[in-house]
Amino acid sequence: MKKLSARRRHPLAAVVVLLLALAATGGLYAAFAPAGKAQADETAQSLAIDEGKKLYSVGCASCHGTGGQGTSDGPSLVGVGSAAVDFQVGTGRMPAQQPGAQVPKKPVVYSQADIDQLAAYVASLGAGPITPTDSQVDPAGADVAKGGDLFRTNCAQCHNFTGEGGALTHGKYAPNLEGVSPKHIYQAMQTGPQSMPSFPDSTMPEQQKKDIIAYIKTVNGDDAESPGGLSLGGLGPVSEGLFAWVFGLGALVAIAVWVAAHTAKAKKS
Repeated sequence: MKKLSARRRHPLAAVVVLLLALAATGGLYAAFAPAGKAQADETAQSLAIDEGKKLYSVGCASCHGTGGQGTSDGPSLVGVGSAAVDFQVGTGRMPAQQPGAQVPKKPVVYSQADIDQLAAYVASLGAGPITPTDSQVDPAGADVAKGGDLFRTNCAQCHNFTGEGGALTHGKYAPNLEGVSPKHIYQAMQTGPQSMPSFPDSTMPEQQKKDIIAYIKTVNGDDAESPGGLSLGGLGPVSEGLFAWVFGLGALVAIAVWVAAHTAKAKKS
């Protein structure tokens, strides 16, 4: 009996053993799981870069150089970042069909998966603006009125008051922003494609970019109203003055001719 009682375990022994087992399991997870996840992410990124390099060699190297250093036919891509690639290729501007004053938007050649791989490779050449996430470009809850102020201050000189676009010098132009996705508007502000200046977060914070996107979407939306009647392309006083000059003056000339003809007829009779 003494021997049996001596071997009897303390009631809390099982609890202690269970806690030790859980601690050991948690320790093993903490030691191996994050490292495994990081290694998997690194492997996936390496694969994306390798695939992107193959795509780059076929579709981009002839203009931008085998290592992205640039040539006489295309600028260097070192340091442009993944955002620039996603914008240029995602809007069909790249690959360019032919050199010119400005590369126009056209149907997209690559799938989004291919674009992501190209962006990963170009981003590996040098640090640059990163492709924004969906939450970064989502204009939900943004201040449309503030976005209008920011747009008129920073963008309307080229893109017009409602983003209808406009002509620039030497054959260049500011494109129409109607129908452009929030992601591509955000990336254009990030990277400053072609004649456009760039607005990094240090100059224009993320929230201000969202406000501008919200304004563009609102004034070009289906529910947008034009209190003055015909919007005339939203081009402002230039188109309005031209409309008044052509049609107003034309109406006055027509009235003058009609009066003169009837006056002459009355004199004859």
